[in-house]
Amino acid sequence: MEEKKKQEKKLAPPTEKKAKPEKKDLGVISYDIPTPPGEKKDVLSALPDSYSPQYVEAAWYSWWEKQGYFKPEYGPNPRGVFMMCIPPPNVTGSLHLGHALTNAIQDCLTRWHRMRGETTLWNPGCDHAGIATQVVVEKKLMRERGMSRHDLGRDQFIQEVWKWKNEKGDRIYHQLKKLGSSLDWDRACFTMDPKLSYAVQEAFIRLHEDGVIYRSKRLVNWSCTLNSAISDIEVDKKELTGRTLLPVPGYKDKVEFGVLVSFSYKIEGSDEEVIVATTRIETMLGDSAVAVHPADPRYQHLKGKMVLHPFCDRKMPIVFDEFVDVNFGTGAVKITPAHDHNDYEVGNRHNLAFINILDENGLLINGMKRFEARKAVLQALKDRGQFKETKDNPMVVPVCSRSKDIVEPLLKPQWYVDCADMGKQAADSVREGRLKIIPDHHHKTWFNWLDNIRDWCISRQLWWGHRIPAYFVTVTDPSVKPGEVRSEAARDKAAKRFNVSTDKITLRQDEDVLDTWFSSGIFPFSIFGWPNETQDLSVFYPGSLLETGHDILFFWVARMVMMGLKLTGKLPFKEVYLHAVVRDAHGRKMSKSLGNVIDPLDVITGISLELQDSNLDPVEVEKAKQGQKSDYPTGIPECGTDALRFALCAYTSQGRDINMDVNRILGYRHFCNKLWNAVKFAMRTLGDNFVPSEKESVSDRWILSRLCSAVGQCNAGFQAYDFPAITTAIYNFWLYELCDVYLVRVCLPCLCLPCSPGQTLFTCLETGLRLLAPIMPFVGEELYQRLPRRRSQDGHPSIHVTPYPETEEMEFVMTVVRTIRSLRADYNLTKTRADCEFIHDHKHCTICTTYL
Repeated sequence: MEEKKKQEKKLAPPTEKKAKPEKKDLGVISYDIPTPPGEKKDVLSALPDSYSPQYVEAAWYSWWEKQGYFKPEYGPNPRGVFMMCIPPPNVTGSLHLGHALTNAIQDCLTRWHRMRGETTLWNPGCDHAGIATQVVVEKKLMRERGMSRHDLGRDQFIQEVWKWKNEKGDRIYHQLKKLGSSLDWDRACFTMDPKLSYAVQEAFIRLHEDGVIYRSKRLVNWSCTLNSAISDIEVDKKELTGRTLLPVPGYKDKVEFGVLVSFSYKIEGSDEEVIVATTRIETMLGDSAVAVHPADPRYQHLKGKMVLHPFCDRKMPIVFDEFVDVNFGTGAVKITPAHDHNDYEVGNRHNLAFINILDENGLLINGMKRFEARKAVLQALKDRGQFKETKDNPMVVPVCSRSKDIVEPLLKPQWYVDCADMGKQAADSVREGRLKIIPDHHHKTWFNWLDNIRDWCISRQLWWGHRIPAYFVTVTDPSVKPGEVRSEAARDKAAKRFNVSTDKITLRQDEDVLDTWFSSGIFPFSIFGWPNETQDLSVFYPGSLLETGHDILFFWVARMVMMGLKLTGKLPFKEVYLHAVVRDAHGRKMSKSLGNVIDPLDVITGISLELQDSNLDPVEVEKAKQGQKSDYPTGIPECGTDALRFALCAYTSQGRDINMDVNRILGYRHFCNKLWNAVKFAMRTLGDNFVPSEKESVSDRWILSRLCSAVGQCNAGFQAYDFPAITTAIYNFWLYELCDVYLVRVCLPCLCLPCSPGQTLFTCLETGLRLLAPIMPFVGEELYQRLPRRRSQDGHPSIHVTPYPETEEMEFVMTVVRTIRSLRADYNLTKTRADCEFIHDHKHCTICTTYL
């Protein structure tokens, strides 16, 4: 076979015609699996005639888990240690294809390292997901009992959340097991577990005592829907080109954005006026000044002058500040220090009044909603003759990534993490090569974010989460001023600090909880018992690798690096591999509103699909319907876990998003069927009395050379995180070299000869399955268990604890260089042809028509 032809044949399913969805009679057989959970399947009976994912994937996972194959072995290991922690999924979550991609890649890597003989741990965990979980339970409470969390009170509401977590929180773990994820479940951690909660408290106290955590009253990003502050990176920047109507939670009609409203302020004591412009006209109710540039000649005569607010007796100074853009609008801007981040800085520089006009629900003092006030203020300005004009204005609207509400800057006292020094250390770790980020095109965004990092607001106005371990102190001694202390021993600390007896101390704990990403930031070492010096901490920290999607590079990855360096003095891992975002077959980001989110379990088991109702525009609805009708006219056929995993790995090219086509996954289900039939045929070829030998003959060097090449490509692919290279090597070897050439054109003609190539065939099957096992664990195990055993392999009851093939293992293939000429002469092979010179009638061969 020509090398060029093989390259053209790489991973054929993507270029084939779209596979038609399977019908019920396409050989997919449902089998009764009587195997008790945790017991090994019956592998002595003959293989069923047809490949069935349902049959193959039954019982193996519980047996692997019961046998302890997912647990690491302690003690010195010359092969080294591989440790990776799972990006903890939300306790409210269920799997989507993004989770499936993450876990397919991580499990492949884990199984590969385990088969290489390394001490291997993939540590599971789950995140308490403060905002998401509280919202879910609040909705459930209102739906079932007509009550809000405030009706219950904090303590009873927390009990309701724990009750929900204990009933529903393990769902995603069961889904991960269905995907074949070889996690050590005995080490599973929940971020609200006592061990992890203690670590969170200790981290807060240490960072506060070190001056890194501090409390300050400043503008925060406020979600009126969540009634909570959110961090900068939880704010999506929605770019508008001009006038746009956007949906806002709590409003029946869409709200207008992307317009610039101009109005005037009257100068005190004269008929003159100053025209200012704003995209948030309602905030003029909180204005406390007008600013102009110090060098703007148009306004030099207004130094020391005041402007009058049209709706109250407020007099506001005209201040001169270089932040003003002379060329924007009239060159004069309104200043609202309590409701705008830039104005906040101006207000501090000029000692302006900070006038708050909104409450935490987005209501004005008179109870009017903020965007209803927008219309009312505009009309009032028109009535007073001070409205000038409205025009389209390109702008960026801040949107809460969690609630989709429009974010309001609000003045609140909050807890902050000073990130300047920690951010520099995290950036330098990559610059100096101590931390490797793959692909390296993410370096630019890593440095840009960390080099310009802002302090991190870690307060959240929620009830579910790690309550901030800070206490407001009331001292009954009137000679002592009140203050704050933090820690679990707060009363003793307070008494010592204020030099009074403990009976004069009254404590009130801060009502807020910590940002969920705070506990996630210490996850790599809190799971091992930090701050205690445990055996797990000494063996498995720092970890080897962090694998995750690039969309949480700053939410999670950067914060783990910063907090790991600060609290342990060590990087939490040596490498970061960032995979791409999964999109649908048309390149659209998967979204429930688009109706294109696919549950991987539906791909595994098959399901009929119907587009759900959504709030999309009619054009988008019709587009989604047409796309679905085209892609899945009768639903998704049963593909199985192995085919899904193989497809996800085959898609994972570094630096590119993944347009997932379920029809391609179906192509790999057919590949599984090909493997199945090939092994059935080979087993018949070997015969019932076949005994594997430790030595190989030199008669089948070509196929062994191709096997050796596949082994080298797979190991190189794992080392470079090049998963398409791995799947291509496996696919080419099994389909085009072993099945299409060797089995059909060498083994078939030699069945009746004394030189039957049984030993070579066995080597190809056994080694090929070991190559396949990390990616397709179920079918790999099923077929491996059917093979005869070499005596030296008697100690390996599962394929997942056998050594992964290495080129050194196949030293005998190196003799190909010396024997290739004689092989060509024996079989009449040429450099461009891998066929054997014999005639075989495949169409009328019983074996070919039955198994191939």
